[in-house]
Amino acid sequence: MEIALTSQFAAISHPIRYQVLRLLLRRYPDDVPAGEIAEALAIRPNTLSAYLSHLLRARLIRQSRNGTQRLYGADMQGLHSMNARLFEECCRGRPDICPPLPAPVPGGDMTMTKTPYRVLFICSGNSARSIFAESILRHEAGDRFEAHSAGTRPTSELNPMAVAMLQDKGHDIAGLRSKNVMEYQGADALDFDFVFTVCDAAANEECPTWHGQPLTAHWGTPDPVKAEGTEAERMLAFQHAYGALRRRITAFTALPFDTLDRLSLQAALDDISRTEKA
Repeated sequence: MEIALTSQFAAISHPIRYQVLRLLLRRYPDDVPAGEIAEALAIRPNTLSAYLSHLLRARLIRQSRNGTQRLYGADMQGLHSMNARLFEECCRGRPDICPPLPAPVPGGDMTMTKTPYRVLFICSGNSARSIFAESILRHEAGDRFEAHSAGTRPTSELNPMAVAMLQDKGHDIAGLRSKNVMEYQGADALDFDFVFTVCDAAANEECPTWHGQPLTAHWGTPDPVKAEGTEAERMLAFQHAYGALRRRITAFTALPFDTLDRLSLQAALDDISRTEKA
């Protein structure tokens, strides 16, 4: 049964339901536990349940299960259908009123051919994971990419275990420091080609629109800084985070940027996250 456009717009007309949808879009293609959504948006669980039910009925989000845990994600088919029907029904197909999304043109003007590509990695503290990603990209393909990292709530210094691991693996740590994302926002901010969040907490937060209309993706990685146990057990957590990010960045740098249009490239970035989780 097709959902009426008015029902879908009614579902997102409520400011908190709209925040829920925006959070799930930022986390796409991940599915997010209900408890994490409630914590990120400071919503009581029973209130969130009602909001999620409303969005599910409108076919704007989807639900899945991991054991007894309920997970939620953006329903891209439903959202695309809503957008397409708005164009057809409300605008009567007139591109001068409601222009549709441009179609992919493989090898055409929508491909990304300029180098170096400017990349920003974001996490909450900017003391380990995003620093790993910045260092790995610079080390693996520094001639093709300009790597940066920042935190939404940066610490005053880099994590000592993260720094030690980078040194052991032969990375140049000169110039690495913990930075706030605000350094990359504002009228004089750099234009980025890609922006990646590498922790769930950062992806859950609202951020202003980035300069340069970059492609974005969420490559969530468990926080090694929070690991407990012996020094060896904690170091293993850092090894796992480093390895996961290195695999994703290796797959990222291997993409044929000069032949993929932006829509195909975005899908490839999302697939990197899916493949790693699988």
